[in-house]
Amino acid sequence: MWNGDYFFLLQQMVVKDFKIRYRNMSLGVFWSLLNPLILMGVMTFVFTVLNPNNTIEHFPLFVLCGLVPYNFFSVSWNNGTISISNNAGLIKRVPVPREVVPIATVLSTCIHLLIQIALLLVMAIAFGRGINWHWLWLPLVWALAVIFVCGIVLITSALDVYIRDVRYVVESVVTVMFWAIPIFYYPSPAIAARFSYVFDYNPITALVFALRLILIDGQSPPLSLLAKFALSSCGMFVLGWFVFRRLKSRFFDYL
Repeated sequence: MWNGDYFFLLQQMVVKDFKIRYRNMSLGVFWSLLNPLILMGVMTFVFTVLNPNNTIEHFPLFVLCGLVPYNFFSVSWNNGTISISNNAGLIKRVPVPREVVPIATVLSTCIHLLIQIALLLVMAIAFGRGINWHWLWLPLVWALAVIFVCGIVLITSALDVYIRDVRYVVESVVTVMFWAIPIFYYPSPAIAARFSYVFDYNPITALVFALRLILIDGQSPPLSLLAKFALSSCGMFVLGWFVFRRLKSRFFDYL
């Protein structure tokens, strides 16, 4: 059972991960803004100048609604997967719930995420998509995304202790997901129907769709989208918690 001391440890680990990431960097947290802006600029140039047939309105904002979720997902999953192995000394010395370590890694990434969300909202206003009451859905959809990522990180971080190849599998999957998630394109009805299992229950794709509806179209996400989003996110977290608890008993033997 977690108590106040464990939550204090979680807080300290989140702060530590955040500080370590930008230690000795002159621009510090501004890299959280520069990375998505650079990618947004490159994609906008490619798909509006080199390929001028693009008909998507507000394309820079459209792309950013895909890049911010993908960046959060990829960084959290990659770093979370190796979090147990990288903190072997702490896990061997301190008797705390092992779940604290991967969850702290995800939450530390949420600090960068908040910076990028602020950028996303500023861009939405800059493109004339003013503030409206549909923005009230944003905390919910982002919370569901964080729950999903915590769940999948619990699974892969535990498996990585036993099989170190898992981290490389995750890196490869993250690369594939850049193309599977509709970051810079709208899936045609035919493609969406053919690969509905990818789009319907992929929480990151659902998050991208929800952000575009809220910030670009000024609409609330449909309840069907939110229901599938919540089901897949909560289901992944429950599965991740179960798998982690089953595997953590032998961590000491493999670290």
